[in-house]
Amino acid sequence: MKILKNILVGFAVSFIGSIPLGYLNLFGYQIFTTSNFNQLNLYLFGVLIVEAIVIYSTLKLSAKVSMNPKWKNYISIFSFIFLLGIAILTYSSTSNTSNALDKYNSYLSYSTIISGVILSCLNFAQIPFWMSWNLYLTNEKYIVVEDKKELFYVLGTLIGTYLGMLAIIFSIQAAKNKEVISPQFFSKYIWVIFLVLAIFQLFQIVRSNIKSK
Repeated sequence: MKILKNILVGFAVSFIGSIPLGYLNLFGYQIFTTSNFNQLNLYLFGVLIVEAIVIYSTLKLSAKVSMNPKWKNYISIFSFIFLLGIAILTYSSTSNTSNALDKYNSYLSYSTIISGVILSCLNFAQIPFWMSWNLYLTNEKYIVVEDKKELFYVLGTLIGTYLGMLAIIFSIQAAKNKEVISPQFFSKYIWVIFLVLAIFQLFQIVRSNIKSK
């Protein structure tokens, strides 16, 4: 029963956390539309490798220490800078090519697994996200972290991330097929999405700093 609970709790948190339209989902969608489902799975496998390490590490740390607010703030700032950098890069690309994501993704096209690993490593926001959740879940006894049962929690989170990312990628594709989104949308306006994500991250940083005062 405890094992099943660990899996279900991990799945729920990870599935919901992977639904928002982040850059990992956007690049996954790009890989899916320009190659095939097998390549998408390899990309997601790369993403999950890093996520598994992050989740397990933060889970172990959360059982011993509380997260330093300054450290969390620094990671959030790095996340904002990274998203802003992608927005600038993709905006610059739209003036020279018909598909901004195609050009950016070409830098990582040598291996979809490596692409997933690299992009997931640059996802700094996942560290405070999982540290906060793991602290809460362990303190409230929603999960058991003894006798290797935490491994089933990690398994649940990986399943949740995988299915959550597939859900948003397939939803984007369905929206395009029904012409809810025009074929030129991502090629012309993808930088706007990254800019909005960066602004939202900045808003979160400001709000967090205001609350801490």
